[in-house]
Amino acid sequence: MPSPPPLPDPGVRRHELGGFLRSRRERLSPEAAGLPAGFRRRTPGLRREEVAQLAGIGATWYTWLEQGRDVSPSAEALTALADALQLDPAERRHLFLLGNRPAPQSRAMGPEQVDAPLLRMLESLRGQPAYVLGRRWDVLAWNRAAQVLFGDYGRLQGDARNVMHQVFADPAHRSLLLDWDRLAPAALAMFRADSARYVGDPDFARLIDALTQASPEFRQWWPRHEVLRPLDGHKRIQHPLAGRMTFEYTGLEITDRPGMKLVVYTPLDEGGTAQKLLELLRPAMRAA
Repeated sequence: MPSPPPLPDPGVRRHELGGFLRSRRERLSPEAAGLPAGFRRRTPGLRREEVAQLAGIGATWYTWLEQGRDVSPSAEALTALADALQLDPAERRHLFLLGNRPAPQSRAMGPEQVDAPLLRMLESLRGQPAYVLGRRWDVLAWNRAAQVLFGDYGRLQGDARNVMHQVFADPAHRSLLLDWDRLAPAALAMFRADSARYVGDPDFARLIDALTQASPEFRQWWPRHEVLRPLDGHKRIQHPLAGRMTFEYTGLEITDRPGMKLVVYTPLDEGGTAQKLLELLRPAMRAA
């Protein structure tokens, strides 16, 4: 029987953490940190004592961190150090990974915008229906293949362009989903897990209240507090023109846009789905 692979040496991670903290301390000037420059310094950046003071932690303990000693920083201490060292979002994630702590989930606020590179990638998926969802599962952008499969999102306004609204309060969309009884509760559980980050948000509260009023199933299932992580799977569609179609779908997080994801449907061989999708797309291809 083969022996298990050796576990990573925790000392390597601690020394990497210390080196990262030291590099960011040396990069930050006293003036940028809001400290007086004082007399001439022999080394660039801040002193260890100054970082500890800014973060509200002990100077000796911080020194041990930089030296790679066997100390375990809490998430609160890492947050304080990230603030003191003025780390950007990528640097904060790196700090928490090195500190062996889960990074705090940022809460996106305000209007959501789909950047041009993502729009170009979306459009390039000509044989795969795809759309971009926002933090509340609103459809923010879509490609032509998604339009011919699910309908023209451009004609929908407000909550009508929300996936949860379509699943629970749009009879036409519900009729597309052959396995609605299986898909709907799973979608609700995934939405609930995503919405935990936005508890108390008025837009979420209004949508949940509207769905509670509109759908007896939503009204029955929402109080159960079921949650699921994002899942990949198959979705069978009963299209009014093409008939039965089967897709494999997956959701991809947009790393620099908290709460935003790209959802892609790949046609499967079952029932000639790829050919049916091609036929649905053909009028648009001729027009182009």
